[in-house]
Amino acid sequence: MSFADFLQMNVGNLIAVVWFLICFRGYFVYTARRSVDRPTLAFAMHRHRRQWIRKALRRENRIADTNIIANLERNVSFFASTTLFILAGLMTVLGSSSETVIMMLSEVPFSDHNTRGEWELKVMLLLCLFVYAFFKFTWGLRQFGQVSVMLGGVPERHEHPSDEVVARHVESISRMASKAAGNFNNGLRTYYFSMAVLGWFVNFWIFMLLSVLVVAVLYRREFRSDTLAIMMSNLPE
Repeated sequence: MSFADFLQMNVGNLIAVVWFLICFRGYFVYTARRSVDRPTLAFAMHRHRRQWIRKALRRENRIADTNIIANLERNVSFFASTTLFILAGLMTVLGSSSETVIMMLSEVPFSDHNTRGEWELKVMLLLCLFVYAFFKFTWGLRQFGQVSVMLGGVPERHEHPSDEVVARHVESISRMASKAAGNFNNGLRTYYFSMAVLGWFVNFWIFMLLSVLVVAVLYRREFRSDTLAIMMSNLPE
């Protein structure tokens, strides 16, 4: 089979993959840019983190603050570990016989007739997504650890640090915490988008529709949700 024949036979799948990548990467870029000047969960949380760090630097005992960071690290660690289990499961599926699953999917209404090669490509896309999520989770975990070190290294009150020094520490620590949370959020978004890929095992039209639906759900939660309204109603300066 020539490359032109391959493109002709899989034009629908190729368009669906390109559409998915546009939705996936496009949403990440859009939220990163709009969070700078528009009310979003990331924008509101960064303001609350600055308020938290500002108050933490005024306390002599910062056990509560270290517990907060430890709790955040546990959440990220849980998802990083879960992602490894998912990757192991996908590798098992990729290496096992899939004819039975392909036959079952072929009986689903509007289902494409998947070949073994198409099935493996779809599983490979899921593998790539969860590898990406794993890197995001582990990088966020390291950054939360760096937040702990930075918080432990700030001057104490009896050292009488200047307002400029305190402000610089508040800004750097809150930015690092927001970086860590941003990587954690990107890992979670990748989980959402992986749900859209499941539709590809049935039909590439469902795959494209679910990709748009995931973008709509994420946009609604991060830009239009009641959670955002509550956070914005008590936004620190």
